Amino acid sequence: MRIAAVASLVLSLLSPTYTNPVSAGLADTFADPAVVRGLDGYWYSYGTSDPLREGEGTHHRLPIARSSDLVEWTYVGDAFGEDDLPPYAAPGSLLWAPDVRYLDGRYVMYFTVTNTASTPHPWDFSIGVATAPTPTGPWTHQAAPVVPPRPAGDSYWNTIDPAQFTDADGRKYLYFGGFFGGLWVTELTADGLRTVGKPTQVAIDNRFEGAYVVRRDGFYYLLASSANCCAGPTTGYSVLAGRSAGPRGPFVDREGQPLLASRAGGTPVLDQNGNRWIGVGHHSQLTDLAGQDWMLYHGIDRSDPFLDEPYGINERPMLLDRLDWIDGWPVVRAGAGPSERSVEAPVTRGSVDERFTGGLSGWRDAEGWAVQDGYVRHVASGAATLTARRGIGGDLRAETDLRLAGQPGGLRVGGATVLLSGNSVTVAAGGARRTTALPGGATTWRNLAVTIKGRTIIAEVGSAARLGDPQATVRLDSPVPLSGTFGLVATGQADFDNVSVARLSTPVTRAVPVPRPGRLIDADEFDGQGRGWQWVREDTAARVTDGVLRWPVQGSDLVGTANTASALLRTPPQGDYIVETKVTLDLGEDTVRNYQQAGLVAYVSDDDFARLSQVAIWNTRQVEYGRELPFAGRLSYGGNIVGPPAKTTWLRLAHHVDPANGEHEFRAGSSRDGKTWTWGGVWTFPKDTAPRIGLVAHGGAQPAVNADFDYVRVHRSR
Repeated sequence: MRIAAVASLVLSLLSPTYTNPVSAGLADTFADPAVVRGLDGYWYSYGTSDPLREGEGTHHRLPIARSSDLVEWTYVGDAFGEDDLPPYAAPGSLLWAPDVRYLDGRYVMYFTVTNTASTPHPWDFSIGVATAPTPTGPWTHQAAPVVPPRPAGDSYWNTIDPAQFTDADGRKYLYFGGFFGGLWVTELTADGLRTVGKPTQVAIDNRFEGAYVVRRDGFYYLLASSANCCAGPTTGYSVLAGRSAGPRGPFVDREGQPLLASRAGGTPVLDQNGNRWIGVGHHSQLTDLAGQDWMLYHGIDRSDPFLDEPYGINERPMLLDRLDWIDGWPVVRAGAGPSERSVEAPVTRGSVDERFTGGLSGWRDAEGWAVQDGYVRHVASGAATLTARRGIGGDLRAETDLRLAGQPGGLRVGGATVLLSGNSVTVAAGGARRTTALPGGATTWRNLAVTIKGRTIIAEVGSAARLGDPQATVRLDSPVPLSGTFGLVATGQADFDNVSVARLSTPVTRAVPVPRPGRLIDADEFDGQGRGWQWVREDTAARVTDGVLRWPVQGSDLVGTANTASALLRTPPQGDYIVETKVTLDLGEDTVRNYQQAGLVAYVSDDDFARLSQVAIWNTRQVEYGRELPFAGRLSYGGNIVGPPAKTTWLRLAHHVDPANGEHEFRAGSSRDGKTWTWGGVWTFPKDTAPRIGLVAHGGAQPAVNADFDYVRVHRSR
């Protein structure tokens, strides 16, 4: 037992864990988190403008936090003071959703400005921009917004939620927008402070916000949040993705459904899973020293959804979880969703790990090298290698920030040499060599990351912010083994900082299991033989005919206090099961016919239900998984989005009883063909409830339309 205890302790030290939210030490709420790594080796996160603590009452204008390990964060100030608004902002404007990048030697912050002084409208959103020499400032506003307010008749489009992206050719882009007006991308000038040309719409309106774009394996991935960010205990926010061959789209999901379509596509990346966290989204991404991607995002504790008074500011702390890439698509924790306690943490220190805050005792061949103000400089003429005293071997990832003064410089990793020279990157090993272009060169700080896996070398050069955004990538298969020494290579003046070598992460390549139906235990094929149904407010217009239940969509609803809509219910079996229906509902496309819908329901009462339906939401057609429940003397309603619907859509609710607390968990799934399923989020009901399952068809009687249900089938879960 003593040996086992010691082994357990050693394992815990080697495999550190952490608990979400990671912002607990600095704030009760820290929404819309952006992240960069500073040249000082710390990570910095930036939040939207809210009070940080319960009872504080004062908004922090884009608060800033710092961390050395991405897990423990410390508040280090606000980007702007109380009176420090952009010159074009109206008094009292709010600043939301920052995005921070390191561009050509300085930090650039983009953010939402809620009101400008140029129009009388109270919500004429624009995108502001400011620059700073360090991650904490001082930040200097630009004289004009990078994207000004965009009129939409007598209102203004949602010009919100900016996200900058630099392509491999050095061109800079800015993604922005949300819901009212959709998502857009515009090219930026070389300094990133003004727009160039006309913007391009990349996702339909009334569907997404909070865009974030990365490039990987030849594709551009647009990740964005969907549904409502801020509905307290019924917030169903989630992250979905599409990908494209270019930065302007067209973006499509895993099934090829466009994000610009009325039946908008979107492959789930992050969804609530039935634990304490709901409303998970508005994220940023990074890559740790071992090459593993991670996502920072906000969530809501369903037991404590508001910062202070009920239905005031939503309390949205910052969470951290692993981001995997499975079959070419991003997904958090292989599809397991947000964690409460993680069994792993980001790798932020390596076997070689140097910030150059002291001498060069960990290095040899140090003649001609000098530690400057937090970095090391090669000060001699001619070629030299500063060699780490610790040898390397196996699969690994080596990184450095570097800045060159005209002569080549880079890394020696085992038998491989990677050199940046002018506007190119060259990888050489065992007589083999490969070169690619590096737009902009490395006269300002760049990050060089070299991955060794077997004899394969991949060198990536990107921003020193280390967001996994390479502007140049070179791959070479070495003819010789690659173990040996590690060093910094210079042929003239060259600066290096934040040097590391870490064991390469092992990618997760298999998704967690999703609900699968097993033995059929109950069914109604709507052939006239069905039994066991109970009506809540019987609708005599619904009838079984031609092998379907044909139900004219009602001009009523379950949401709210009126409770005039009908529900057709049956008692489910005990234990875990999956209920499925196939519903045909011709809602057309693009036209506005709010909020006609039909689908499944898990029902406790008129004020306590979860509804999964294909629905018309303005010009879009979506599969919404909505939840209504009583909270603090009022009714709260919010939705989670699943997969895109078709004219005929298959729907599933997978029921599971949590053995730890007895809660009823219902996970939503949808399909356009009955074969390929998309699984979304989970809504829960307390242990002492007895949800029934059934059908609904309501939301609007005009234009008249029938919902045809082919069947209801209940299977045991496998």
